[in-house]
Amino acid sequence: MVIHNIIEDIVFGSIDNIFQSMQKEGNPENFCFCEQCRLDTACYVLNRCQPHYILSNRGVARLEQKSLQWQQLEADIASLIHDGLKRVKHNQRPNTSHDDSVTVNEDEPRPVYNIPVIMGRIFDGATFAPLSGVQVELRWNGSLVSMRDQNWQNPYVLVANTAGAFTFWPAAVNASASDNHKIFEYLIKIEHPEYETLTHFFKIPVVSKIQKSVSFSIDRTFKLPDLYMFPPDDSGQDD
Repeated sequence: MVIHNIIEDIVFGSIDNIFQSMQKEGNPENFCFCEQCRLDTACYVLNRCQPHYILSNRGVARLEQKSLQWQQLEADIASLIHDGLKRVKHNQRPNTSHDDSVTVNEDEPRPVYNIPVIMGRIFDGATFAPLSGVQVELRWNGSLVSMRDQNWQNPYVLVANTAGAFTFWPAAVNASASDNHKIFEYLIKIEHPEYETLTHFFKIPVVSKIQKSVSFSIDRTFKLPDLYMFPPDDSGQDD
């Protein structure tokens, strides 16, 4: 069993985005973007954030209920990162080679399509109550989609304390080169013995990148419209 502090994902993802943005702007404040300074900045931020542990995609599904809080948290983290950069700049480790040419997270330098986290909610079409005990599948080309790691389940069974929310984070898909455009056509299949089976088709456009995405962020998600299930005798929704 593996537990994970999702705040680490948000912090490291935000640091990478901020570093890349500053580099594109020419780094006017002359910050160091080496791996050591990146880690020192991350430690500065993490020591000032309350951890939030999850075990699986159910933990991420619960974040959907707190989306505004998490958006504010990401803004607060961005502010802490800028503070940390300034402190690290003036207190750099003297025994470290501060080589800015080292690119962050190049453990897998190959072009891939980074599929965003897919989030959705399922409700009873008659009562509008969020459902639980419902099995949700994510399919592509007729098969179940492989997930990012073992903590993300597919199929996914809704539990009561996620208020009908489900999440999937598909594994990265290999690409022939970077900056290729591809549209992924997915199918959500939802089943429960008390309801008509529901299918929902959708498309996600993705541009391939050299770097594999390793961190979760609320602002890098693909949100589906709310879905509604109906008993067999009622008219239902079938996309």
